[in-house]
Amino acid sequence: MIIIVLFIFGVVLGSFVNAFVWRLRIVENPNEVKPTPVKKPSQVKSAKRSAVKKSEVTLARSARDYSILHGRSMCPDCKHQLAAKDLVPVLSWLTLKGKCRYCHKPISWQYPAVELVTGALFVLSYWQWPFDFAGGHWLLFALWCVFLVFFMALAVYDIWWYELPDRVVWPLVGLAVVFVTVQAIFFKDLHVIWGAAFAAAIIFGLFWVLFQISQGAWIGGGDVKLALVLGLLASSPLNALLLIFLASLIGTLVTLPPLLISKCGVKTLVPFGPFLIAATILVVLWGDKVFSTWLDKLLIA
Repeated sequence: MIIIVLFIFGVVLGSFVNAFVWRLRIVENPNEVKPTPVKKPSQVKSAKRSAVKKSEVTLARSARDYSILHGRSMCPDCKHQLAAKDLVPVLSWLTLKGKCRYCHKPISWQYPAVELVTGALFVLSYWQWPFDFAGGHWLLFALWCVFLVFFMALAVYDIWWYELPDRVVWPLVGLAVVFVTVQAIFFKDLHVIWGAAFAAAIIFGLFWVLFQISQGAWIGGGDVKLALVLGLLASSPLNALLLIFLASLIGTLVTLPPLLISKCGVKTLVPFGPFLIAATILVVLWGDKVFSTWLDKLLIA
């Protein structure tokens, strides 16, 4: 039962991710907002007027309508406010056959994909959670789910615009500090804090050097800031090195095929954030198991 609840909860939060990313882009780049005049009910064709409520016809006119806190859900193309029946994760996209109910323009497959992936990550994390759930340890898992939501937002944002916005990254740094502190309290071990700090120093230091040497050509400034979050979550120097290796490996596996078939050139921009995030998830869930397995094999040998 808890698996089903977590999946549904993850899918719902995945829907939030889609809306959050789009609105965040507008907030970060207000010049991209194109004011749209308000349509009155009388301006709607009579054939559609009966099917559209008066309150649904109003379209966005200003940046406030795109506010993360105050804005209403709307179609990215026609800016039509969406009704509750349009906001059911995955199912609305399927029933509408991937098109807006009002302007009939295609709705990106990104929307159901992000929702399903977020739900799957919630379930996978619960299934492979490296800590127990006794007592207050549930708090660690709850914090991790928050990370998953905003990791998804960062990944989508980076894929579309090759940026990792500070509005998301810096709060995650603070949350990572809380995560490590809670770990140290629950496990009654201050070495957790020192290990996480060392891991963060390794990844941040490496990325900062690469950024300075290449002047941002090899790695972006957002990746350098995100390194603080990833290092703290890695929790140990060995996991930090594993994270860097996995991110590079995943990036190579994803980008090499298009390069070989000439779909992109060597100078094509590639967002590194999603690879870092994927590697972090793998390390948090399996990093300690990987090294404990290797250590056991070495001792047996």
